[in-house]
Amino acid sequence: MSDDPRSWLDLAHVDDAVFELRPDYRALLVLADGLRPGPSDDVSEKLLAHAEQQARELLDGGAPEELPHVAAWRDAFRAFGAKPQRTRTSVEALLRRLDTGLPRVDRLTDAYNAVSVSRATPLGGEDADRYRGPLRLVRATGEEEFETTRSGEPAVEHPSPGEVVWRDDAGVTCRRWNWRQCLRTRLTESTTRAIFIIDMLAPMTGADAAATGDALIDALRATSPDLRADVRLLAK
Repeated sequence: MSDDPRSWLDLAHVDDAVFELRPDYRALLVLADGLRPGPSDDVSEKLLAHAEQQARELLDGGAPEELPHVAAWRDAFRAFGAKPQRTRTSVEALLRRLDTGLPRVDRLTDAYNAVSVSRATPLGGEDADRYRGPLRLVRATGEEEFETTRSGEPAVEHPSPGEVVWRDDAGVTCRRWNWRQCLRTRLTESTTRAIFIIDMLAPMTGADAAATGDALIDALRATSPDLRADVRLLAK
C-alpha cells in the first residue's frame, strides 16, 4: 500500500456494476495501525466468549438464515450466481459454528470475528501492507488470479465471470464478496497494520455501520491499546 495510509484509503471504491446488483450495499472500511498481533490470549478469549453469548441470544434458537441481514446476504449471493447453501457468507459460516464454539485463531482475527457474530454482519481483516495498489470491489472478468491453498499447498484459482470480488492491482483479495480471503493478504503474527471491511445490506442502516465500526475499534483497542484508526464509508 501507499506510504500515505489516508490517501490509500481514499482511493478505495465500489464499482457501479456492484451497486447495480445491490444499490443498498455499503462497506465501512477501518484502516487500523499500531496493532499488536500474536496468538489468542485471555483478552481475545473474553471478546469471543461474550460475542458467542450475544449471538446465541440474537438467534434465540433459530437458524442463522432466519436473521434478516443473513437472509439479505443469501439473496445477494444468488444474484451473482453463487449458491448460499454451498458458499456461505463469512458471518453465516461463523454463526453455524456456535454450537461447538467459534474458532480461536489469533488475537486480531478473534477480535473481528467477535464483532462479526455479535452484530450478524460479514467482517473481514487483511494485512494492509501486503496490498498492491488500492482495494476495490468489482464484478470479476474471470481472468483475475486468486492465491489460495489446495491440499495444503499454494494454488492459484480464478473467480467466475460476474462474481463479486474484492481486489487490488495484483489480483483478487477476497472471493464472492466476503466468502474466502486470499493467502497473500491474510493476517499473520507480524501484521501491525490491517484493513477491516464491514459489509452491510438493508435492513442494516448507516447508523448500524457506524456502530459496528465503533464496536470493531473498541475490540481491536482491547488487544492493541496504541491503536490508530482511519474510517471510510463506501455507499451508492
